[in-house]
Amino acid sequence: MIEVLVTLLIISLALLGTAGLQAYSMRLNQGGQFRSLAVFLAADLAERMEANRTSAVAGDYVVPSTVGADFLAGAAAISTACVTTACSAAALAAYDLSQWQNAVAMTLPQSSWSVAQTVSGSQGTYTITINWVDRRSNTDSAAADANSAFGSNAAGTGEKFSYTSSRTFFN
Repeated sequence: MIEVLVTLLIISLALLGTAGLQAYSMRLNQGGQFRSLAVFLAADLAERMEANRTSAVAGDYVVPSTVGADFLAGAAAISTACVTTACSAAALAAYDLSQWQNAVAMTLPQSSWSVAQTVSGSQGTYTITINWVDRRSNTDSAAADANSAFGSNAAGTGEKFSYTSSRTFFN
């Protein structure tokens, strides 16, 4: 009888360990998904700039640092002006940014972003930065940032992540 109880105890501990390992791997998988989405979103904007090179060279794709929740709260309806009719290069840039910013805000948790342009001679380099908070771990540093618009969630269990990409355009 004691042997059976010991065996049941060992098996139950092994099953609990397996369940904990599976839960941990699911959290890491979601973090990987967020990183993949950030790469995809940065590449999406870079490709939109490539397709509208005139506006990219002119600097029409610059976006100051924006926090996702603030963007969604103050944003007007997404521009659809370039969907059914032809539009100018500057209007297409505004449309692209509207679509892209909405996608970032809706896809990544507690996201913020910026798009900056640096001009040097005949070339201009855009730097696309996307930040988000991943809830995969319990960190002490996130709780200290609780009053910030970006950097933690209410429980203090978030971790900041950032992805930066750059694209250079020649005049």
